[in-house]
Amino acid sequence: MVLAPTVPTAPPAPSPPAGRRRRRPPGADLWRASPLTYGTLILAIAISVFPIYWMVVVATRSNDAMGQLPPPLLPGDNLGANLSRLLANTDANFVTGLVNSAIVASCVTFSVVLFSSLAGFAFAKLRFRGRNKLLVLIIATMAVPTQLGVIPLYMLMSRLGWTNQLQAVIVPALVTGFGVFLMRQYAGQAVADELIEAARVDGCHSLRIYWNVVLPALRPAAAVLGLLTFMTTWNDFIWPYAVLNDPENPTVQLSLRALSHGYYQDMSQIFTGTAIATVPLLVVFIVFGRQIIGGIMEGAVKQ
Repeated sequence: MVLAPTVPTAPPAPSPPAGRRRRRPPGADLWRASPLTYGTLILAIAISVFPIYWMVVVATRSNDAMGQLPPPLLPGDNLGANLSRLLANTDANFVTGLVNSAIVASCVTFSVVLFSSLAGFAFAKLRFRGRNKLLVLIIATMAVPTQLGVIPLYMLMSRLGWTNQLQAVIVPALVTGFGVFLMRQYAGQAVADELIEAARVDGCHSLRIYWNVVLPALRPAAAVLGLLTFMTTWNDFIWPYAVLNDPENPTVQLSLRALSHGYYQDMSQIFTGTAIATVPLLVVFIVFGRQIIGGIMEGAVKQ
């Protein structure tokens, strides 16, 4: 009977003595947030959120609460009465302002994202004569202040007969230089040339390449651009104030101005309208924020 040779086994690794902690790699503590960091963040959040909270508090109380000392810090039960007075105010036409702002902001946002992504794809991936010069010209329009274009645009809208109509607010903002520049920079990095060449080998034309290859890759940048455009259009006051002179056809910012216009200002009514006008922005921010995070996580690549 032949016995199999035994293979010596390595002795077990010695366990660290009890009560002794494992060493942390050098520099690991640099990434840990200190209590001062948490305190600074909490203070910054409180300072940022308090104006919104105070707006809600005033919107739920009577107008006399503005003169109380100390001022009330808890919401009241007068929101229904303030809302009824706001909707019954014929000078402000608040509901019409909300509807008009929703139409204008939605049309402008959709148009800016569509045309900017198309132009960004063309400037980043297509080769044509004068591409760089045209891009510089578009970027140069960003240096022109908006106030300088109010009078020429108003003269143009007057000749077209569009004054006091929503298209006068929508058409001049259908595309922006910032949107084109943002999409061009993002498309140059997010879309590989090999994907476009492979699509052309498969017989795809430029519009199909844009729709099936480029646009899905531009989703995070499109969400950011859409969010910024919607917020800017919703809060725009100068151009609607110049071209919409009819009090029966205002935007939401013009309605809020009508609430604060006069010798006597009902602050509770103004803050109620402001609180309602802020809700669509919060909803759009939540929806677009999810799209931004989803697009970033979907496009993440492990190095």
